Amino acid sequence: MEFFKKIKQITHLMKQIDFNELGEISKKIDLPKIMKSVGELDDNQLKGLMKMLTEKVKKGQHNLPPIDGDFYDFDLKLTQDQRAIQLKVRNFMETEVQPIANYYWNKAEFPMEIIPKLAALNICGVTYEGYGCPNLPFMMEGIIAEELARVDVSISTFFGVHSGLAMGSIYLCGSEEQKQEWLPKMQKMEAIGAFGLTEPNVGSGVAGGMETTCKKVGDEWILNGQKKWIGNATFADVIIIWARDIDDNQAKGFLLRKGNPGYTAEKIENKMALRTVQNALLTITDCKIPESDRLQKANSFKDTAKVLRMTRAGVAWQALGCARGAYESALKYTKKREQFGKPIAKFQLIQNHLVEMLANLTAMKAMVYRLSELQDQGLLTDEHASLAKVFCSMRTRDVVSRAREVMGGNGILLEYDVARFVADAEAIYSYEGTKEINTLIVGRAITGYSAFV
Repeated sequence: MEFFKKIKQITHLMKQIDFNELGEISKKIDLPKIMKSVGELDDNQLKGLMKMLTEKVKKGQHNLPPIDGDFYDFDLKLTQDQRAIQLKVRNFMETEVQPIANYYWNKAEFPMEIIPKLAALNICGVTYEGYGCPNLPFMMEGIIAEELARVDVSISTFFGVHSGLAMGSIYLCGSEEQKQEWLPKMQKMEAIGAFGLTEPNVGSGVAGGMETTCKKVGDEWILNGQKKWIGNATFADVIIIWARDIDDNQAKGFLLRKGNPGYTAEKIENKMALRTVQNALLTITDCKIPESDRLQKANSFKDTAKVLRMTRAGVAWQALGCARGAYESALKYTKKREQFGKPIAKFQLIQNHLVEMLANLTAMKAMVYRLSELQDQGLLTDEHASLAKVFCSMRTRDVVSRAREVMGGNGILLEYDVARFVADAEAIYSYEGTKEINTLIVGRAITGYSAFV
């Protein structure tokens, strides 16, 4: 009886099969291999497979366009090698940082375990020549800043301080001996750098009112003062300290080594932005630094400004990355979130917000792309960088605000990422020169009159 029962089942099964269709399928896939794999599935796995194969796709959810903030395809302008670097950084951020970003941001701690993995990307000192650095165009520095900030602005800031401000100070203002000592190991992230310019009482006006002082006594310099908001300073191996020389009233730069007597680094607590970045208040008291650790080519604030000019373009790219991360997170959310029986992405008011965000993103991308082209051509000026920083940081504020808007109450939850982008955008808006200061730099360039007090 069992034998005839099986014959009956097989006969019934063969009636259900379209052998012409089966023949066409067999041309595309290895049917015996598929049958063997299906036969090895347990009951739960088989139920899941059948559900996936038979469940109807909701109306309006099929063939949706990809989520991509590069609407005008600027990335097509990159070479194949440059595109490979971009995708390598993107993959790292999405696989290594994305899963832990909100945890460390909420804890206000830094994920030290990612430093060796970040170092393996070989992107530190990306535009510098020699010392193990890649010597790539400034365009790639911008692309990297965008990719880092697209997932986590804190990690982008950490990287910018180390690779841009700290390494850049040594690269532009250091002696050959100083470059040979520090840049190779900083490029490999075997030593981490920080940059100490801003002070508790002096931010934008530091060029004319620096309170941290230095005085040469014999073969040493004695430094006194405080620095505030110094990223990476709680664990950095070297901190670039800018101080005003009492004797000639000019800015000087120094390499403050970790463990050097005479300074303390107190972590700044209770921040609402860039919580993963370890900012510190540095207190420097009769700190002795040998002449060999003075940046030999930093003799006035003009030399400091060279470093800031080089890195300010990167901050504009970083603003773009922050905005792009918020936009893409919001767009993804609107396609999944349903109200009144359909995805909210189908509503006119939601689409209006999304298009406004995309327009801002596209305008920002066009500006920073041209900015980096100017930098690669040696034509970049302070006012070029300042205009991009002003515009991009303002537009980023608008983008993250709209991203939070379309997500409703969920927009304030870390699990959806946008809340973190909203907060971090406020830090970008302020550092590397406020809107007002950068505006006056551009205003001076276009009118010929300085409105600085």
